[in-house]
Amino acid sequence: MKNNTSKFILQEEKDRFDFKDNQKNLNIKFNRIAFIFFIFFFLSIIYFINLVHLGSKNYKPQISKSFNSFNKIQRANIVDRDNNFLAKTVNSIDIGINPVEIIDEKKLIINLKYIFPNKNYELIRSKLNKKKFFWFEKKISDENYEKLMMLGDKAIKPHKTLTRVYPQKNLFSHIIGQIDDNNFGISGLEKTLDPDLKKNINSIKLTVDKDIQFLIREELLKYNKIFNTIGSAAILMDINNGEIISIISLPDFDPNKRKNIIDINYINRATKGVYELGSVFKTFTLAAALDKGIITTDTRFNNLKKSIKCGGNTISEYDKKIPSDLTAEEILIRSGNIGSVRIGQAIGIEKFKGFLKNLDLTDSIKFDIEEIGQPISFKWGKCKLATTSYGHGITTTILQLANAYAIIGNGGYKISPTLIKKNSYLKGERVFNENVSDDLIPILRKIVTSKDGTASLANVDGYEVAGKTGTAEKTSAGGYSRKKINTFASIFPASNPKYSLVVMLDEPKTNSDYIYNYRDGSGIKYKGTPFNTAGWTTVEVAGQIIEKIGPILATKYIQVY
Repeated sequence: MKNNTSKFILQEEKDRFDFKDNQKNLNIKFNRIAFIFFIFFFLSIIYFINLVHLGSKNYKPQISKSFNSFNKIQRANIVDRDNNFLAKTVNSIDIGINPVEIIDEKKLIINLKYIFPNKNYELIRSKLNKKKFFWFEKKISDENYEKLMMLGDKAIKPHKTLTRVYPQKNLFSHIIGQIDDNNFGISGLEKTLDPDLKKNINSIKLTVDKDIQFLIREELLKYNKIFNTIGSAAILMDINNGEIISIISLPDFDPNKRKNIIDINYINRATKGVYELGSVFKTFTLAAALDKGIITTDTRFNNLKKSIKCGGNTISEYDKKIPSDLTAEEILIRSGNIGSVRIGQAIGIEKFKGFLKNLDLTDSIKFDIEEIGQPISFKWGKCKLATTSYGHGITTTILQLANAYAIIGNGGYKISPTLIKKNSYLKGERVFNENVSDDLIPILRKIVTSKDGTASLANVDGYEVAGKTGTAEKTSAGGYSRKKINTFASIFPASNPKYSLVVMLDEPKTNSDYIYNYRDGSGIKYKGTPFNTAGWTTVEVAGQIIEKIGPILATKYIQVY
């Protein structure tokens, strides 16, 4: 019994000792868990405080430089009146190469030559030797991008970006213009609309028509070759609201190539070039005289000389066969110089000067692009009045000429030429009496239809073209050269005027092989250009243009009026 009791006591003592040891272990484990819990709790507090801090201010997430680069070129699209894209911002991928990461340079060059055979690989090798990153290909095609990625060379670095593209290429280059690599507009609408394009999410719609622009440009390109010109220009304008449906200057350029154009021959001849345009000004001389009530279309001028002297210079008729007795109407139809001088003298300096100013011919005109020419100022006098009366010694732009003929056609209301499509247009002030247009347009029509007129080649059946020719010598150092500016300014249809069209050829030459087809229904053909005048050059071009665009205008725009 004693032994059992002793055993029980010993077991109890042993259990008591083991309990203390277990308690000690439990305390250690608890302390560890508490410490870890404290650490997590402390970190949570810090994280929570940080969240509260960030939420308490206007926080903007950090964006990588490459993402900023991707977005900085965003610009609104530019479309024509039918929503065809003229300028568009699209996704593109540029490919760079980091030479220090090339796996096998020889193999890489062989593969690159296969994909891009036209690259200058001597230049590329020199760039690789410099061991610095360089751009290998900008705006890579999807097909070539896939081929490059299949190479698996980590030295090839694709960079996603946005780029400005011009789907119509050369077609609208002079008016759309270009941007630089930093997304700043440097010419054309890209420059003048730069702030709007950067902030506007909607497309900016223009007044121009892609199809008509294409047809007119094709005719100008064709006749630039036929008459061996150095350039040409044409403007088609709505005479009632100033909307420009087409405006072209040749030569033009492809804005996608981002080239710095420094050749003066690429000047915008339609808006920037300033020219003496010759006899197209005789229309304004007669218009001023009719508006002031000085003469009527039937007023007769007798004993017109073949030449007169003024300030030591001689003013002569271009055609000695012009009769000496003519009415005011006949003077314009036959394009008489001396008769126009007589009409100008009857008007007087101040009245004629004011009339031309009201037509926006003598000062720089406001327009949607900055490439605008400034007519050359001059001092008025008796001889300057005489020469200006027949378009000699006075300069203006093709844009201003088209605008002035539009005012002649719309009854005398001022308009503002525009490239930007608007929902509505305010009617401008009237700058001359309505009867002036009623009197002039039938005369301009006779210039195209009568045997004494100078523009019969523009008599396109069904379109009632009315207009005036102008042939002028270009100025040179110390005087005038034999080089010509040939112009035809027209309004059509004569019975219900809607459009003004001006066509200009810069330094045309005669063509002995060209075949002229008369439009009088006689079937007569004439080979060779007999004279380097507007009646044989620009009139022919204008006739071809109206023949091509007439059906579109008659159907597409009939609902507008």
